[in-house]
Amino acid sequence: MRSSILSLFIGLAVMAVGCVTPAASAQTQDDAAFRAYLESLRPKARAMGIRDATLSGVFPTLTPNPRVIQLDQSQPGGGAYSPIPAFEPYRVKHVDAARISRGRTAYLSNRSRLARIEAETGVPEEIMVAIYGHETNYGSYTGDFDLIRSLATLAWEGRRRTLFEPELLATLKMLDNGVPRGRLVGSWAGATGYPQFLPSVYLRLAKDGDGDGKADIWSSEADALASIANYFVHAGWRKGQPWGIAVSVPANFNRASVAARTAPARCPRVFNRHSRWLSMAEWRRLGLVPSRAGWAADNVMATLLEPDGPGKTAYLLTSNYRAILDYNCSNFYALSVGLLADAVKQ
Repeated sequence: MRSSILSLFIGLAVMAVGCVTPAASAQTQDDAAFRAYLESLRPKARAMGIRDATLSGVFPTLTPNPRVIQLDQSQPGGGAYSPIPAFEPYRVKHVDAARISRGRTAYLSNRSRLARIEAETGVPEEIMVAIYGHETNYGSYTGDFDLIRSLATLAWEGRRRTLFEPELLATLKMLDNGVPRGRLVGSWAGATGYPQFLPSVYLRLAKDGDGDGKADIWSSEADALASIANYFVHAGWRKGQPWGIAVSVPANFNRASVAARTAPARCPRVFNRHSRWLSMAEWRRLGLVPSRAGWAADNVMATLLEPDGPGKTAYLLTSNYRAILDYNCSNFYALSVGLLADAVKQ
């Protein structure tokens, strides 16, 4: 009898082992690899001054997020680029009446602090507001992904570890510095708060704009706007220069004569579309005419961009446009930020 019962139990055990599916086994292996990866970060975290207690408190709460991996793997790779679409449909969508109206409301309600920040930094009030509007529609949506879990997943997965591991460590540093875990939410790729700063950017450039001793870019417009301005200061914003001006180009204009002479090392898809740099006085002598009254100073250097090709609105862009590109290296983004800023100020 006992022998029969023992045989039965052995049989059930064998059946149970046999019921472990390949998917479950792979999941177990992934979980173990994920835990091992997190633990391997402790020396780097300690070197940044992050306490072991912080790591031990958060690591056990983390699991890989398959959705984040899926989103990352759906991003364009380094292969052939698709044709660049027309800018005008993008402009209509991103510099629309609703965004302009909300921008003017944010502009007017923050005038006193905006004026103070501009006086301190030289960054125009309307540029701060336009970034705020483009990044999170004036704070209406900042993302709801758990930053630490997302960045841990992306760093562990490894496709772009060199990008995401430093951001994970920066997020852990924020947590160790006292930023509540509940604040550490944002986009699947790690951008957070009203300005959508990456964690490393937050650590370097976030500012206390309301004097309470905290850089709260998640709920304080004053802190978010001051932080945006500080970003542009470090990106090289030049006080008193426009970001650019809309111009018309003569029909017989010789574009080959102003072609760029150097190959861009950064964001080639963006910068390859720009001409070489000439002064505003030189562009005027070549027959370019501003769409509205007024030029920048004659000695201001600018590059020509025709986002929709010959015969359409073109733009002369200064080094301040390059500062906007530092925030997001996309001509469509930077142009729409500049145009929204102009519309908000009117």
